[in-house]
Amino acid sequence: MKLNFANSALIIIDVQNDFCPDGTLAVKGGDEVIEPLNRLSGLFAVNGGRVIATQDWHPADHASFASSHENKKAGDTVDLGEVKSQVLWPAHCVQGSAGAEFHSSLDLKPACLIVRKGFRRGLDSYSAFFENDRKTSTGLDGFLNALSIDTLVLGGLATDYCVLYSALDAARLGYKTIVVSDAVRGVGYPAGSVERALESLHEAGVTLAASGEIQ
Repeated sequence: MKLNFANSALIIIDVQNDFCPDGTLAVKGGDEVIEPLNRLSGLFAVNGGRVIATQDWHPADHASFASSHENKKAGDTVDLGEVKSQVLWPAHCVQGSAGAEFHSSLDLKPACLIVRKGFRRGLDSYSAFFENDRKTSTGLDGFLNALSIDTLVLGGLATDYCVLYSALDAARLGYKTIVVSDAVRGVGYPAGSVERALESLHEAGVTLAASGEIQ
């Protein structure tokens, strides 16, 4: 898969300690995305492409945490204003904590931008482009447009949440969108969520490609 790197960006989604083994919301094999992402990051850097990373950045009492609600546990759902059926999670990626830091093996030297998301107490953010109300922008689309970026390559964590929402928004906004199949891992909650995510990506016209196919 040949890219015009001058008009392409690699988006690294939430490769943070809390989503990797031993984290508070660990994704099975989450650290396995790092090697292919580092290879791609180097490829983009050498060829003049852009590298961007996103970072969950929650206040300690974030509304998506089960601990912020009485008589609720992780996996339950609540309505948060306009956002219906928000899944509650264990506390994770709390601002300034070790769990919120990027994994130490992730090479961020080529990154030109870090997008922090989920920092509003009452509003979660899966997508790199919009908060979960689907209208509050992170500013990423404007940044990419200013650079005349038209192709996005995405990898990171997790397939069925932040990667999924980011890729669907990218496609909806008109970007040619590629998800790197060997650089994503899924939460798998509820059962079948990864399979449904892959179906949604296919229906949206998102391309899945192995990291070795990208050149």
